[in-house]
Amino acid sequence: MKILVVADIIAPELTEKGLQADIVNGVDLVLSCGDLPPEFLSFLSRKTGAPVFYVLGNHDIRHANLNIPGCQNIHRHIQTFNNVSFLGLGGSQWYNGGPNQYKESQMSLFLRGIWFSLLLHKGVDIVVTHAPPRGVGDAEDPCHRGFLCFRRLIERYRPAYFLHGHIHKEFRKDDDRKSWLKNTLIVNCFGYYILHV
Repeated sequence: MKILVVADIIAPELTEKGLQADIVNGVDLVLSCGDLPPEFLSFLSRKTGAPVFYVLGNHDIRHANLNIPGCQNIHRHIQTFNNVSFLGLGGSQWYNGGPNQYKESQMSLFLRGIWFSLLLHKGVDIVVTHAPPRGVGDAEDPCHRGFLCFRRLIERYRPAYFLHGHIHKEFRKDDDRKSWLKNTLIVNCFGYYILHV
């Protein structure tokens, strides 16, 4: 399964004018790690013919109560597609009280609220977030600090992949995006990233 993961910026290769066929051809699913306009998510759904699962970032303020064609908000839900399970957790650490900002205790509460779903699904294959786990590719300023509870999620349920955005960084090669925690591959999907599952 070919998955196109996008986050934070609209890459020139994914605009109407610069669209590259090798990126969008054969895409089975699009994942968004947040901070992208709803119109762009709908555009990707149309161009790929694939569903879009998304979470919101700390700069997403227009998505609330929107029905974005071809797109599904998976924040605090487990969604299955082609026998692969996806858990979405949107938002960033609280830093100024804006939308989609959460304290560590709030995010931990969200995770406790879905423990039964995790039990029923026998864990989860891919976690889609906006913020990274604490200490794995995050930063020290209050806005870009990762969540400790994401580390505990990884250590307990051992998903195959943990995909996030939020940390703006240019990557020369895909390996520069990747980190490991236990047996989970953590990928900073800033711009876009192609995942083959």
